[in-house]
Amino acid sequence: MDFQQTAAIFIVLAPGIAAAIAGLGQRFLGDKGSMGITTLILVAAAALAGTLFFGQVFGHHEGGNGSHTVALARWIDVGTFVANWAIRLDTLSITMMFVVTGVSSLVHIYSIGYMADDPHRARFFAYLSLFTFAMLMLVTADNFIQLFFGWEGVGLASYLLIGFWYKKPSANDAAIKAFVVNRVGDFGFALGIMALVFVIQVPAASLGADGQPVAAYLAQVGVEQFSSVGFDTVFHIIANNTPVQPIGQAVATPIQQVTFDFLGQHVWALEIIGVLLFIGAMGKSAQFFLHTWLPDAMEGPTPVSALIHAATMVTAGVFLVCRCSYLYEHTVVAANIITVIGATTAFFAATVGLAQNDIKRVVAYSTCSQLGYMFFAAGVGAYQAAMFHLFTHAFFKALLFLSAGAVIHGMHHEQDMRNMGGLRKKMPLTWAMMLIGTLALTGVGVPGIEGLNFGFAGFYSKDAIIESSFASHDAYAQFAFWLSIIAAFLTSFYSWRLMFMTFEGKTRADHHTYDHAHDAPASMSIPLILLALGAVFAGGVFYDAFVDHHQADYWGTAIFTGAENHVLHDRHEVPTWVKLAPAFAWIGGLFFAVIFYLLAPSVPRKMARNGGPMHSFLSHKWYFDEIYNFVFVKGTALLGDVLWKTDKKVIDGIGPDGVTGVAKAGAGGLSRLHTGYLFHYALVVLLAAVVFSAVVLFGQGR
Repeated sequence: MDFQQTAAIFIVLAPGIAAAIAGLGQRFLGDKGSMGITTLILVAAAALAGTLFFGQVFGHHEGGNGSHTVALARWIDVGTFVANWAIRLDTLSITMMFVVTGVSSLVHIYSIGYMADDPHRARFFAYLSLFTFAMLMLVTADNFIQLFFGWEGVGLASYLLIGFWYKKPSANDAAIKAFVVNRVGDFGFALGIMALVFVIQVPAASLGADGQPVAAYLAQVGVEQFSSVGFDTVFHIIANNTPVQPIGQAVATPIQQVTFDFLGQHVWALEIIGVLLFIGAMGKSAQFFLHTWLPDAMEGPTPVSALIHAATMVTAGVFLVCRCSYLYEHTVVAANIITVIGATTAFFAATVGLAQNDIKRVVAYSTCSQLGYMFFAAGVGAYQAAMFHLFTHAFFKALLFLSAGAVIHGMHHEQDMRNMGGLRKKMPLTWAMMLIGTLALTGVGVPGIEGLNFGFAGFYSKDAIIESSFASHDAYAQFAFWLSIIAAFLTSFYSWRLMFMTFEGKTRADHHTYDHAHDAPASMSIPLILLALGAVFAGGVFYDAFVDHHQADYWGTAIFTGAENHVLHDRHEVPTWVKLAPAFAWIGGLFFAVIFYLLAPSVPRKMARNGGPMHSFLSHKWYFDEIYNFVFVKGTALLGDVLWKTDKKVIDGIGPDGVTGVAKAGAGGLSRLHTGYLFHYALVVLLAAVVFSAVVLFGQGR
């Protein structure tokens, strides 16, 4: 076993072991011992993951980066169906391991200061490590079953972390809401996996696209079973259009021509599978319609927001779509749905962010919006650009969340920006860190000058996505392009609004809070500085490997692009105005933010006081929560009430209750005959004898 494989095993398993030690051994270790063990293990895992990642980026790999698997155990073995527990090592998984462990280790360090006064901090650190373990299981999965295991693991851990302060009703409600909404998406994800199992039934004697027996070329990737959800098997079958024989069908059909009967129509199986898997991604990554859980999840401690809702869990859906590039390159409808939903989410979340006053909710909606960028990039076929934005976003969004946490910590847990202002003098380091995060988020840079491009991390990755969507020339991609430009303008406006309301002008805080406001301690400041370095340099350093000239060598076989997919190359040929549009967007947003929040701050305050339909529409988040509450919550309660009454009054009334009622009434009538008087019983005997005699005589007479 080489260094890479040994390191991968430690990276994946060590956080789970640390979670068990901290959670079960807190009584013996104490709070400091639990925090120390989990933090040291995560820092070690991050160091190893960084070694693998930089080796992958700057190493020389002839013929591109391939993939290999470290088998840990035989997991599911039923008939011809096999799913092993294994670690998949390729560029996608190594990149995600670096992101997950890097952000998680910094969050662990930051939490030492942030949670210093919490009596349950050992439990908190155990939950953080448990989440990290589940996320690593997800990104290193070798098959869809293991991926689903990690998928549900991060859902459980997020529930525990969002509801960490379980004595707060709002935290409990938010945790339950996140869990339930994610279950909606997970149901679609599970159906997609079941559909794969249904379809991937390969007769060993059939011939593949190259004329070889299926058994021969599946053996090339180390697969012996033909009913599988392993990535190598599934993607190889799809890419080679291998004949499959779905359950219940008598004839083998090339997989790209397999159809399902859906609502009386024949639909392509790959399209259905692609849509179902994307529904799972929608729930986990808080996309339009399934986004309502993300802002409420801010009820958890701020380090949770940085770890789960900025850099890791919410990007799991993007990772899934990019992992399944072999599938989505052979779909049209599913890819278009991803494009439209992603673009709509980017625009929707940006509009809602305009009217939020909670500093963490503003950053949360920016997360939702940036995830939309990643999805529509994948939808138009720029998977590499989607992963690049996922990578850079991890740095500047974790930086923004942790900087917001530093503000909250220094302001004695105040989160409303209307009660802040003038904090730049009190928190110069936090201001600088938040400024760098804002510059990276809004995509500040110098565009379109060959060889002289310079900008913060978001400039490189976001512009690559916007240019790729325009270069696609597809109608859905053009829809995404224009919405992305509008969203970039709105993102700049509300990001600078946050900066000005929090750090500039006269303070609106009470004197006691303002006088005692201070920068974060070293344990919280050091992670901010490290993340700031990533927010400044990650775009320029990794641009070439991720999306430009060497991206094919870097990604290797981890991401598949079809022969007709040239969006990453064609984006270099887009008109100059397309390259300049994102710059005009962030400059325009900054311009209007300066006017409304520095030069004329009374104007937005009057607008907020006066309300109005547009302000109400945005501040109520397009009324999604109200609509869902009316349709689903109250509708379900009403349906349950109707069914309960129907069951009680009709079914039970005619059935069990009716029968027992008749029996009870009959028994009551008969009981009246039991008077206790002897002559009454003698009369009954006499009448019975007369009746029986009459019956006997009547029978003989006949």
